[in-house]
Amino acid sequence: MITPCLDSLWSRGKELLAVQYPIMCGAMTWVSEPNLVSAVCEAGAFASLACGNMPPEELRRQIAETRRRTSRPFAVNLITVAPNYLQHLEVVIEEKLPVIIFAGSVPRDVEIEKAKASGAKVLAFASTDALAKRMIRFGVDGLILEGSEAGGHIGPVAGPILWQQILFRFSDQVPIFIAGGVATGKMMAHLLLMGAAGVQLGTRFVMTDECVAHPNFKEEFRRAQARDAMASPQFDSRLPVIPVRALKNKGTVEFGKLQIELLKKLDAGEIDRETAQLEVERFWIGALRRAVIEGDVEYGSLMAGQTVGLADEIMPVRMVIQELVTDAERELQLIAARLQPFAS
Repeated sequence: MITPCLDSLWSRGKELLAVQYPIMCGAMTWVSEPNLVSAVCEAGAFASLACGNMPPEELRRQIAETRRRTSRPFAVNLITVAPNYLQHLEVVIEEKLPVIIFAGSVPRDVEIEKAKASGAKVLAFASTDALAKRMIRFGVDGLILEGSEAGGHIGPVAGPILWQQILFRFSDQVPIFIAGGVATGKMMAHLLLMGAAGVQLGTRFVMTDECVAHPNFKEEFRRAQARDAMASPQFDSRLPVIPVRALKNKGTVEFGKLQIELLKKLDAGEIDRETAQLEVERFWIGALRRAVIEGDVEYGSLMAGQTVGLADEIMPVRMVIQELVTDAERELQLIAARLQPFAS
């Protein structure tokens, strides 16, 4: 595709990721596996393997499988709070991944240095301006700003606020990619005009032929409206809940009931806080796999961003990327035409 307007705006993103289109497929556990990752990369964009807390040797196997399917660059998304995190870091360093992405919490400066010493470009998520400043100080090569509109585990701040706090202030220091709330080429065009080096999408890539998610999972996405993707509630600070955005189903209703019941038991002195917290954490164990792989859409975890309301058709990955690029280039040309009378 001929994209003169896009090429002038996203050159830093292209250079950092070494791709034709700096459109990233977000790392989604049980979804971002070798088949989807390689398909996105083969279409000229970029993707990351989601390693979650898989055994290190399984991560090594998935890296090898992805390399068998594509010779193009891809990343591994490391979850810094996962029990296997440090082993995962060793694997990606040994495997000489061209890009390493840190997510989940704040990586230590020595871990970023170690990743960069392997020759990798390093990206990190920033869900607040304080985290963005720290990651830049630690020497990351780029940032991913993920607003609370995104699916799965989310930060506390909405995307448009992060754009003003971070994108507008620091895009001259490091390339910044925008995640959360992005589903169309028109939106991508305007984010690039605001200074973004590229974008990251997750929910939209679930709705692709190459995504291994169960047909039941995709059908729930197809039927859902934006308002159906809700953040998990926390009723009391005595029972901390990591916010997760997912489609409301019987499982989320039962989770709310569980919290209320546990709080009643805490008030009555029938259980202690540690026991209650374990019950909260145990509730969702395996729930994402049940939904994505087994198709249990009633009690499994249907992690989805609010862009689920814009993803109502299953398409090949290549068509999704072509649509995004074509629509973005067209939008930029329309904007240029509108501004032409003011040029002098």
